[in-house]
Amino acid sequence: MIKITTDSTCDLPAQLLERYQITVFPLGIVKGGKLYRDGVDIRTADIAAHVEAGGELTTTNAVNAADYEEAFRTLTARYDAVIHINIGSGFSCCCQNARLAAEEVPEVYVVDSGNLTVGHGMLVLAAAEAAEAGTSVGEILRLLEDMIPRLETSFVLDRLDYMKKGGRCSAVTALGANLLKLHPCVEVIGNKMSVTRKYRGAISKVVGDYVRDRLRDRKDLDTHMAFIVDTCPGDELASIAREILEEDGHFERVYEAKAGCTIFCHCGPNTLGVVLLRK
Repeated sequence: MIKITTDSTCDLPAQLLERYQITVFPLGIVKGGKLYRDGVDIRTADIAAHVEAGGELTTTNAVNAADYEEAFRTLTARYDAVIHINIGSGFSCCCQNARLAAEEVPEVYVVDSGNLTVGHGMLVLAAAEAAEAGTSVGEILRLLEDMIPRLETSFVLDRLDYMKKGGRCSAVTALGANLLKLHPCVEVIGNKMSVTRKYRGAISKVVGDYVRDRLRDRKDLDTHMAFIVDTCPGDELASIAREILEEDGHFERVYEAKAGCTIFCHCGPNTLGVVLLRK
């Protein structure tokens, strides 16, 4: 048997994690000088309330090598092998720490997703489905290697204050975007985030324009699945994306997810993304 493990940054819905018995390592979230565990004893609503009340932006802590090693040893005592899929090494040192741990534990294989949120999660899901089907370790690793460069993870931001506080954009850029009602579209390219387009107007309009742009005239997409992920307290923005994807009608499965605390710390509320896979 092969065990699939990952980090809380994959943002897969709980029902999928439970369905495939995927083990999740929570990243640390530091709020008000206290350390919490992503998705265990802190939720995105806690972060939003803290920031809106004037609190400093929360920060994130990678899973350390010792914790990985302890868990890997426990799991390899029960399973033939462990495949651990990390958030991209360009965004966190989790991958580096997991690889250090894997050097000490036989039959542990660490994969750098080169991605984040459900772009990372799509790889985890594919690996879990393959493992359940009895696919070998080598075949799963080749499957993931093939998928990684074909992933398209992108999202649009409603506000830039979280990224500004986190040092990912300047105060001048954030102020200019707010004054002009600009909403950047950020894409994961080469294990990094890049702004590839800017939209103007209300975020509800922006989400519709963004999703249509991602789908327009596309003949190169794998239609087996797509993901919607957001950091919204309600369903308004997700419903816009859902309707457009349903109208498109090409995808066999459209999964929806809420981003966890680690992602929320850097993008804030009312961010929405669509993750696609090229053929």
